[in-house]
Amino acid sequence: MEKVKQISPLRLSSLLRQQKDPKIALQLFLNPNPKNTKIPFRYSPLCYDLIISKLGKAKLFNQMEQILNQLKHDTQISLNEVVFCNIITFYGRSHLPEKALRIFTEIPSFRCYRSIKSVNTLLNALLNCKQYDKISEMLKNFEIYGTPDVCTFNILMNACCSSGDLGNAREVFDEMRKRGVQPNVVSFGTLINGLCANGELDEAFRMKKIMERDFKMKGNAFVYVALIKGVCKVDDLNAAYKLKDEMLRKKVELDSAVYSTLISAYFRVGRKDEVYGLLNEMEKNGCKCDKVTFNALMHGYCQEKDLDSAFRVLDEMEVKGCKPDVISCNVIIRGLCNDGKLREASELLDDMPRRRCKPDVVSYRIYFDGLCKAMKFKEAAVILHEMVFKGYVPRDTSLNELFHGLIQEGDRESLMRALDNMASVNCISKEVWGMMISMMCQQDNLSNAYGLVGMLLME
Repeated sequence: MEKVKQISPLRLSSLLRQQKDPKIALQLFLNPNPKNTKIPFRYSPLCYDLIISKLGKAKLFNQMEQILNQLKHDTQISLNEVVFCNIITFYGRSHLPEKALRIFTEIPSFRCYRSIKSVNTLLNALLNCKQYDKISEMLKNFEIYGTPDVCTFNILMNACCSSGDLGNAREVFDEMRKRGVQPNVVSFGTLINGLCANGELDEAFRMKKIMERDFKMKGNAFVYVALIKGVCKVDDLNAAYKLKDEMLRKKVELDSAVYSTLISAYFRVGRKDEVYGLLNEMEKNGCKCDKVTFNALMHGYCQEKDLDSAFRVLDEMEVKGCKPDVISCNVIIRGLCNDGKLREASELLDDMPRRRCKPDVVSYRIYFDGLCKAMKFKEAAVILHEMVFKGYVPRDTSLNELFHGLIQEGDRESLMRALDNMASVNCISKEVWGMMISMMCQQDNLSNAYGLVGMLLME
């Protein structure tokens, strides 16, 4: 009888790397030699690394945790800290801060040394989840994990700026210098961006000067975009143009965000005729239009109520090989709704899948708000049913507006259907129920009021 050839750890790692489907890769990992289950398989660190990475990227966290549990008991294997940094990052991107914290705490139980690298990864994950309190809590015992480096301080400054605490951001910057940690261009960019976002433009330009004069650093695109956004916010387009020209003079690689910011500012101050000059200059300087640029153009045209031009830009995106995203379509849907063109908004909403762009909760909320604003409450109730079916719910203010409108119109059938839809996903507060019953009683609509009390008691 011919002996069955066994898969080696090296061969398994090769097969895992080639397998695109994470679920098939998992089955391959769990049963590498299905015809020989008597001898335990000796996994290599690379096998664990590959399967954890595939499952984490696919957000198959239950399956990934199953592998981690197996790894914890496989005492012959020790993985590099980078693997656990990747896991923390996966959790952070999926807004699962508790899981990120847990895996950080458990790193030593996997026979792996925890350094400043995993600390920084966790801080960044918590920042991504906007868990500012947890970041502060971590800092109380920070020194036990290692000596903070420039990456640590940059993340902490970013957290302070994101939470609007510029005072603490400056203190972190000063603490970094006090400890002898050399700031880099990211450090200055983070602080400058925070200052610009909070309107402290003089201080932002002062920090740029310190960076260039005292630290001999050249600003990158992020620094310049932050400054350009800051001056455009106060409609100082001359200063924005000077910064853009300075980028060209200093050979700083131009970012499409520079031109997108200028395009938005030009529309805002009523200089839309100069926009195409910017686009020509952008092309001349080798800076390609991307989704951000096209979206800025469409938003500007929608503000001008030039919806034909906005649609032309949407079509031009596809011709130029730049696939519109959901934001692109939402910009125009909002413009159409604001202009009262609800039929066209509905047609674009229906057409989005053909454009390979799936409508999201924002798409439906914009259209739902537009229907309510136009007092088309019956149509809004129909869209509400579709929203709930897809797992979306409107904003409370719009929902209340719908209920109020249906009561005023005496459309009991649509009202009850809308209430039933929202009750099915438990998205009506007791206050709203009370308001509805009170309104109906005031209108002597006691039969509907009794119906609502019955529905409420069933909740």
